[in-house]
Amino acid sequence: MQANDSIIVINAGSSSIKFSMYSGPALDLTLRGKIENLYSGVARFVAQDAQGAVVGERQWRDGPLDHQGGMRFLVDFAQTHLDGHRVVAVGHRIVHGGVAHSGPQRLDAALVDELEKLVPLAPLHLPHNLAPVRSVLAMAPHVPQIGCFDTAFHVGQPAEAQEFALPARITDMGVRRYGFHGLSYEYIASVLPKAEPALSKAKVVAAHLGNGASMCAMKAGRSMASTMGFTAVDGLPMGTRCGALDPGVVLYLMQELGMDVAAVQKLMYQESGLLGVSGISSDMRTLEQSDDPRAKEAIALMVYRIGRELGSLAAALGGLDALVFSGGIGENSAALRAAVCRDAAWLGVQLDTAANAAGDMAVSAAPGLPRGVRRISAADSKVAVWVVPANEELMIAQHALELVEAA
Repeated sequence: MQANDSIIVINAGSSSIKFSMYSGPALDLTLRGKIENLYSGVARFVAQDAQGAVVGERQWRDGPLDHQGGMRFLVDFAQTHLDGHRVVAVGHRIVHGGVAHSGPQRLDAALVDELEKLVPLAPLHLPHNLAPVRSVLAMAPHVPQIGCFDTAFHVGQPAEAQEFALPARITDMGVRRYGFHGLSYEYIASVLPKAEPALSKAKVVAAHLGNGASMCAMKAGRSMASTMGFTAVDGLPMGTRCGALDPGVVLYLMQELGMDVAAVQKLMYQESGLLGVSGISSDMRTLEQSDDPRAKEAIALMVYRIGRELGSLAAALGGLDALVFSGGIGENSAALRAAVCRDAAWLGVQLDTAANAAGDMAVSAAPGLPRGVRRISAADSKVAVWVVPANEELMIAQHALELVEAA
């Protein structure tokens, strides 16, 4: 990879497309941006350079913008802002790879067709992940595209961590625990030993807490268990997702309340979690600023569930050496981190209150570490507690670079 070579990373959701551009052999971030409000209302685009200065803005008021239109605009925008840079690859976050895809892969039309068969496993995510891939195949077929799967990091978990207690004929159809947020956990596993070398072989529980939230037990940097299962709605309460739910509740909703599959899906994915419990908002910042008892109830429920899952994951590891917070809530909510660590005192967790309260992105733990990475546990804490800001995009860029250079 030459100094003027760049990799573009695409992270497409149901109503947004985020992109980042990394340049040179060190993969320096040179450009990032997003298009929001696809398919509804006024779509908005903004792009910033490495220093955070806005280098592009646009709004679409003449009708809804779809993924294809959004990607066409992004490709044109990138070409006019490359400043001599050459795009050598486009990396994509693909939320589901099933059991067959345990690492990053070069994407072509045949593989995209194969991945389309997995849409029933992630109907709210996978179609939007694949739409930009097809767009780039059509507009720039000569540019290599690399797919990085959010499930891949968990493929090597012990069999008992992946299986439901269902008949083998059902398990063999792919009904099993997949786990998600794998790119975030893989990034944490790569950064943590650099921050504290003693943790390279450690038993670690990482919490990726954002609008989507999960936790992962890792031993020596490998996934051993995770809170998300067959779908990304399992485990912790999230912004609008319910998290773990007795399957009998689903039967009750359908049999007794007459809800159809679409209504139940909407309830579990879009109307529950912090939003459902509080009745106010899915945004932790809004809830923390509210005096409404329902807001406090929603936060307390999330803290409780994190504590429950932490105990379960520590048991799966046979102990705990470190706890890591990541994701938008994990990185920015000092109050939530303090509450979780208070409840985890029985595991040997002791928080350094001042370190926890210090600006979330103000400092790094040591030279050479990514901005915001820092230890927030007390010096005599039996369990090290760290904040590692999520950077799935850089992980994707690294994988794309490796595959392009190996070709």
